[in-house]
Order: sequence, then structure tokens, then C-alpha cells
Amino acid sequence: MAAVLDAPTAASPGLPELRTRFRDGKAALLEHFRASRPTAPAAATLIRALGKHVDETLVTLWNHAAMPPGTALLAVGGYGRGELFPHSDVDVLVLLPPSLAGPALKASIEAFITACWDIGLEIGSSVRSVGECIAMAKSDVTVQTALLESRYLCGSRRVFASFRHANTQAMDPKAFLRAKTLEMLQRHRKFEDTPYALEPNCKESPGGLRDLQVVIWVARAAGLGKTWAALAAKGLITPFEEKQLHRNEGLLKLIRARLHMIAGRREDRLVFDLQTAVADSFGYHGTHGQRASEVLMKRYYWAAKAVTQLNQILMLNIEERIEGSQDAPMRPINEKFLERGGMLEVASDDLYQRDPHAILETFLVYQQTIGPKGLSARTLRALYNARDLMDAKFRHDPVNRAIFMKILKSQEGQTHAFRLMNQTSVLGRYLWVFRRIVGQMQHDLFHVYTVDQHIIMVLRNVRRFFIPEHTHEYPFCSQLASSFDRPWVLYIAALFHDVAKGRGGDHSELGAVEARRFCKDHLVGGEDAALIEFLVEAHLTMSRIAQKEDLSDPDVIEAFAKLVGNERTLTALYLLTVADIRGTSPKVWNAWKGKLLEDLYRLTLRALGGARPNMDAEVEARKLEARQMLNLASLAPGVQ
Repeated sequence: MAAVLDAPTAASPGLPELRTRFRDGKAALLEHFRASRPTAPAAATLIRALGKHVDETLVTLWNHAAMPPGTALLAVGGYGRGELFPHSDVDVLVLLPPSLAGPALKASIEAFITACWDIGLEIGSSVRSVGECIAMAKSDVTVQTALLESRYLCGSRRVFASFRHANTQAMDPKAFLRAKTLEMLQRHRKFEDTPYALEPNCKESPGGLRDLQVVIWVARAAGLGKTWAALAAKGLITPFEEKQLHRNEGLLKLIRARLHMIAGRREDRLVFDLQTAVADSFGYHGTHGQRASEVLMKRYYWAAKAVTQLNQILMLNIEERIEGSQDAPMRPINEKFLERGGMLEVASDDLYQRDPHAILETFLVYQQTIGPKGLSARTLRALYNARDLMDAKFRHDPVNRAIFMKILKSQEGQTHAFRLMNQTSVLGRYLWVFRRIVGQMQHDLFHVYTVDQHIIMVLRNVRRFFIPEHTHEYPFCSQLASSFDRPWVLYIAALFHDVAKGRGGDHSELGAVEARRFCKDHLVGGEDAALIEFLVEAHLTMSRIAQKEDLSDPDVIEAFAKLVGNERTLTALYLLTVADIRGTSPKVWNAWKGKLLEDLYRLTLRALGGARPNMDAEVEARKLEARQMLNLASLAPGVQ
């Protein structure tokens, strides 16, 4: 097939020379990047230069090929954006006029593609007419997206113009928005539905580069712009948001480029085996409290969290612009908030500037109001732009402290409120100590969440013990919780139990100091404050004794009973311990651990009542309890 390529002339190199030029040119670009400082501009320069290098090579090969008039070569997908990472795919479209076909055309195309591969340029190619492109785009949103980013390389400009016009005419912005939103949600589920996965995909995971690209795609489809600057000009993003988008996108691109270089292949996952090498390439060094890889990952998680927030704001904003949902009926909640389209919305864009107390009040209203299923784009944006208001003065304000305690003490909704506070970065800005563990990895065999995500999970687990609908999950815990007054004490202990991780030293002791300070600042009474401090300092104790000590030894039980002192403290520590273990990983909790902890609880309770611990008596009591439950079950209607 190579015979149909034009013979090289003095002005046009042959394949061997092209192969050398392409290989050496790419190697020089990669070596320059490897030796440069790890900065976002360096990564941006590399991916543009790699794209331009491939452009020039493809144009040369196309010009060598005996391609019939009327055909055109287009860059599509990520390459169409003019961006090429070290080992990214190079996708091209050979665009044909309507009536062109035949053996000569086929031979020319095959020769062109073969020549690309011969020189080491492994392209992904498709060959279609304008009509075929539009027909496929209508039935496949992935094809439609790739064509949306198409870029002319060489050949017939007329057929390219015809293609762009037809593609624009066929685009339905509303349908495209819905399809891309659904695709994004499905992708998020595939990648654990969190930006905090321990081995995240910096391209596809929530908070990755794809979440930025999808914003540009839907904006471009609606004619709103194809750059952050264009979106800012249309009023879709603020200058501050534009700056944050550039900053976080730049970091993610830098990480992805370094990852490709170190892996030596297309690898977008920050797997454990590569995290240290990538961190080293950034010049990070470990300390007594953190590994170099933890420093890298913390920086990644902060960027991914910001991207997640910005993606939510912009997707909702674009949806409102396209769907007209900003005109949906609204229901006033109070003078500060309203409900619109099932979302909680600030009544005015400058609410937080006028009344900073309303920042925390947002989550109290969300928690206590039936109806809203989330925060509107307007509210998310207002919170995002109110970051600087949450300073030391804000944290020390008695009104804010009272609102925070109201959230903790409410009858329901703590899990949703605190999860949302963490997602919007409000929690870390109010509890400054919490901010330090946002995105903090845990390199052990048990935890599959970052510290902040683990804490929110433990809070959720504790909360579920007090919800009747979840009684079937852990009946004994729910039974104990039903008679435990002031459950907010446990919620505070859950928030602080791991808050001092990553500092070096005993995180339980350091966390207890932070808990004591919080209780003092928030006017938590002496008895409750003492219990919270004890729970944080001793949160690992019950698990250790249950799993590593001999529960048949009366001295072990008596020593533990002396430590906890009373039934309320024992119950609180038991509930926190179960919630903590369950919050490390879905695989860590099992029936055996549950039995050991329950045995320790029951034996200690007997000891606190003055009885000598007796494992045999406890086993007999458990057997009697089981028989009674079976007898009750046999009396239930319909039981055979």
C-alpha cells in the first residue's frame, strides 16, 4: 500500500527520515519537560507542543498520500482540543465528500494510515462522509462529543465547513446537556462516586479533568463559549471562579503528564505503586508526620474537591441557562432562603456578605426544612465566593458557634448537613482543625477513605443507630442508642476522633486536646465535655481489648470497667467503636468482631453492676436470650 504515497522529493522527507524526525522530536519535548520544574505552565507547554508536533507530522504524511480532492483530515476528541499528553490517543477523522468512493480512495486512505503506524504514530482513525458523521452523532453522544471538538488539519476546507455547519445545525443543546449529565453521573458511580478514592483516576474520577471538559462541552453545544474566558464574558463564571478553574485544571494536567512520563504508558490512575515516584518528580519530601506521596495526594484531593464544587456550580448554571429553570416557581422559606426547583436557594446573591451568620444557617435551614434535596447553583456559588468571610472572627463569633451546635443537636439530618458542609469546604473553614485532615490519606491495611471522608462516614454510622428505619442493621446498637440521651455528644466525638491524624504523635491524645478546646468554645457542659474528651482519647481502646486480650480473664474485664467507670460511658464508647470500625472499609467489619465487642460490652456491664465477670454465665445468658427470641418468632403470624 505504501506504493501509493508520493515519492519523496528534495523538499519532502521520506518515511525513514520522517520516522526519525517524529521520534527524536517527541523525545526532545519529553526530555525537556522531565528536566523542567514541575509547574502547570510547563505541562501546558508540553501538551501543546506535542499536539503541534503530531499536527506537523500528519500534515506531511497526508500531503505525501495520493488523496483525492474533496477529502479532509480532522483531529477529534482530546487531540482535537490541541492537547496531547505523552501517551494519549491520537484520534483523527478522514472526512469524505458525499459521492466519493472506490478502490483508489480506499488504497490512499490505507496507505496514509499505514504510513502513520510505520513511523510510530499510532493513530485511531475513522473514515466517514458528512452525512455519516451526523447520523452517528445523533445516535451516539460519545461520537457527537468527539465531533464537537473536531479541528481542521489539512485537505478540503470546503468539506470541513460543510461538516461544521451540519454538525451545528444537528445539535440539540438540551438533549446534549441531559445526555452528558447522565453520562457524568454514570462515570462518577463507576469511579466510586467520590473525588477521594485512594487510587483516583485523574482524568475520569469525580473532580478529574473530565469534569472540567464536560462543562466546556455543554457550554460549547449551547453556543455559550469554549474557553473559561468566554464563559466569564457571558456571565456564567465569576473572575475568581475563572482563576480557580485555570489553577486546578493546570495542576491536574501537570499530574497527568508526570504520571504518563513515569509509567511510560497511558496511565491515568494514581495507583499506590506510582504515587511515590510522581511525588518525587514534584520534589516533595516526606516528614515525620507525612510521606511524600501523602503530600502529593493531599494536593490532588484539594484540587479535585475544588473541581467537583465548580463542576456542580457550572453545570447547574448552564442547565438554568439552557432549560430556563431559573424561572421555576419558588417557595419562600424565610427572609434569607427560598426553595426553587427542589433546591435551597439564597434570596439574594450578597446574602453572606451582608450577613455572614447565614453561611452556617444555610445548613441548619437545609437540615430542618422538608423539600430541598440540595443546594442550588446560586447558593453553591454564593458559598464558594464567601470563603474569605470564614476567618478567625467568623470562627469565634458566638452566634456562629450557637448555630453550629443547633445543627449538631437537631432531631435529624446531621449526616446530610455535615456531608454538604464538607463538600462545600464550609466545615473545614469553620473547624480549622478539620481543614488540616481534608484529603489526608491513611496508608494502612484498613482505611479506604481519606481522614475527612472517614470521619463523615463514622458520623453517619453513629447517626443511623438513632434512626428506627436502620434498626435491622445493628439491632443491639440501635437498642442501646434508643435509651442514650443527648446523642449529639457522640456526634462531636465522631467529628474529633481522628482529627489529629497526620501530625505525628498519638492522634488520640492530640485529638482529645482539640475536642476539649471545642467543648470550651461551644459551651458544652462539664460532664458532656469530659465524656467527649474521653471518647476521643480512648476510641481505639475497646477494639484493641476485644480483639487482642483474653475476655475470659476477670482482671481484663475489671480493668476495662474501671477505665470506663459507668454504663453511659461504656455504651458511648461501644457505639463509637462499632461506628468507627464500620467506617474504615466495607470489608473490615465482620460478625466475629461484632461478637467480641458485644461480649466485652456485656461482661463489662455486669462488672459495673458489681457482678464478678463470668464468661460461662454470659454464654448461658446469650443462649437463653436467643431461645426467647426464637420462641417469640415462632408465635409470629405466618411463621412455620
